[in-house]
Amino acid sequence: MTTTTPPSPLALVLKAALFAADRHRNQRRKGHRGAPYINHPLAVAECLVTAGIHDPEILAAALLHDTVEDTDTSPAELQHLFGERVASIVAEVTDDKSLPKAERKRRQIVSAPTKSYEAKLVKLSDKLCNLQDLRDCPPNWSGDRISAYYRFAQDVYRGLRGTHPDLDSLMEHVFAEQLQSSNKHCSHRNGPYK
Repeated sequence: MTTTTPPSPLALVLKAALFAADRHRNQRRKGHRGAPYINHPLAVAECLVTAGIHDPEILAAALLHDTVEDTDTSPAELQHLFGERVASIVAEVTDDKSLPKAERKRRQIVSAPTKSYEAKLVKLSDKLCNLQDLRDCPPNWSGDRISAYYRFAQDVYRGLRGTHPDLDSLMEHVFAEQLQSSNKHCSHRNGPYK
């Protein structure tokens, strides 16, 4: 009987990065630069590492978090290639694309507080990176749509707050910047009267 040695932690993370890069190879981000999609899962994993999260299975899940939702990857395939824990984390942060968008958003808000610690970390980092991309390289969205996304992200964040102090601090900073920016635009548009 032959047994296979589990991959080293670094090998697991690199395997996940290569798999995600292959699955997202033809996708681009929505921002005006149209950056390669793989930049997003890499940023999500980097955000976690910067916050002191070094668990290779959480980092692999961060790299793979959009593969089931946005590519032809199946949960069974992730479980076979990366193990039950990685597949389970990815499953927790995956939207059911067969549902209408409004229902998917509602479920993200409602389920946020009940997610596992690992899934909360990935979800926090994902939302944080989405908000940073929205700020730094916005898609061609109206101001109302951008504001609506910030409100949605805040609603999701309420259920995730308290998971990790560094990620909380970064999220609060992004929301404070958005509020300050919104106030500045309102002040400019309406003159000195608030």
